Amino acid sequence: MTILLVIVALVVVFAIVAALQPSKFRIARSILVAAPPAVAFAQVDDFRIWPAWSPYEKLDPNLQRRYEGPAIGEGAIYDWTGNKDAGEGRATVLESRPGERMRIQLAFRKPFQATNIAEFAFKPVGDKTEVTWSMSGEKSFMFKAVGLFMNMEQVLGAQFEDGLRQLKSIAEGQARA
Repeated sequence: MTILLVIVALVVVFAIVAALQPSKFRIARSILVAAPPAVAFAQVDDFRIWPAWSPYEKLDPNLQRRYEGPAIGEGAIYDWTGNKDAGEGRATVLESRPGERMRIQLAFRKPFQATNIAEFAFKPVGDKTEVTWSMSGEKSFMFKAVGLFMNMEQVLGAQFEDGLRQLKSIAEGQARA
């Protein structure tokens, strides 16, 4: 009986600690790219070229992609279905200011349901461009609980850094051409 009470107490304490975690999150990473903002922005503006730089595109070699709406800019839609690592979801461009900023609504369906906002910002820094990739949203109770054991800032941040390095390589190659 004592063991059962201890287990129940631990579960209750865990639930309280998880529930008290912040309800919102924002993860952001930046990189300096030796290319004009328009060249860096072009890598993000068209979902069809994301496989060249996005780390998420590499999670499933058989990823199924579907595109709707305009090819670039506001209203462009990218729907994906993949394995357990890539999941399933939809990305919709909400705002597109060429060479400056792009806001995307990410609606994840699998392996979990969530709606977040991804943003790409392009800031001139001398003859280079600072590219910032961020994602923000609400944390469900499940994400708060998982966050007690896994540092999502570190995991997603590392993926953003990988994608930004790939984007940098492509943009700088195009700027030199």
